[in-house]
Order: sequence, then C-alpha cells, then structure tokens
Amino acid sequence: MTDLNRDVIATAIIEAVHRRGPDKTLCPSEVARALAPDTWRDLMGDIRAVATELASNGLITIRQGGVVQDPSLELKGPIRLGGPTAMPDA
Repeated sequence: MTDLNRDVIATAIIEAVHRRGPDKTLCPSEVARALAPDTWRDLMGDIRAVATELASNGLITIRQGGVVQDPSLELKGPIRLGGPTAMPDA
C-alpha cells in the first residue's frame, strides 16, 4: 500500500460512488486523481485492490462492459465502480 492507507482509499471510493448515484459508474482513476493528482498512476494498484475488497463485502460493484463482475475473479482490462445492487441511502 502506498502512503495513503486502506481506509482513506476505501472512504474515497465509497464517497465517489455515492456522489455519482445508484445508476452510474466511475473509473477507478477518478478516485486516484482526486487523492493524488500528480502521482495518481502509482495508486491504481491500491485502488483496484481496495475496490475488490469493497465489492467482496457488497459495498460497491465492479463492472466490465456494464456487467457486474465477481470480485473474486482476477479481472483484466478496464473496470468501472458502481453502487451495490441495492444502494443504501447515504
């Protein structure tokens, strides 16, 4: 994990997903850019790892091609982060 700890990243992901809304998704790089504008690329591995953990716990979904993916699978290529299937009120 980089200088930003897991909780900071998890909070940023959850807040970004909630701000975006229940039927929308966001690119993980949006979270990385918000946390570290100059070194966001260095965060991408951590962002994906924390997003996978959050998805495994049902807090968000990970999508490819608009389809919710199983977070236990090793996903290759671009992903999008979205709200859980039934998004609770923020």
